[in-house]
Amino acid sequence: MTIHIEKLEITAIIGILDFERIQPQKIVVDALINYQYKENQFINYVELIHLIERMIIEKKYHLLEDALSDIENKLIEQYNQIEGLKLKISKPDIIKNANVALSLEWLSSNSDT
Repeated sequence: MTIHIEKLEITAIIGILDFERIQPQKIVVDALINYQYKENQFINYVELIHLIERMIIEKKYHLLEDALSDIENKLIEQYNQIEGLKLKISKPDIIKNANVALSLEWLSSNSDT
């Protein structure tokens, strides 16, 4: 199974520039999460969304790299049936004529996906 989370908008403090540490900005999170579904062992996508939102808002990351890595580790730790995931965090308003984003991809060494 694959969970698709698309265009999850979060307003949070994130970034290294002075004004980014003061003024919350809109970020957008996209995720693809592959997992093994067996005998009603599903992953609740509402819980996933709340976890991602809470981490980003509460931790006020300086770097997108740290946010991606931290979220990846937490998801893998909390949901052992995850076999692979792709995460992307975009900052659509940081530059007027561009959408800046960073992404991360992880695939379990035990996965055949």
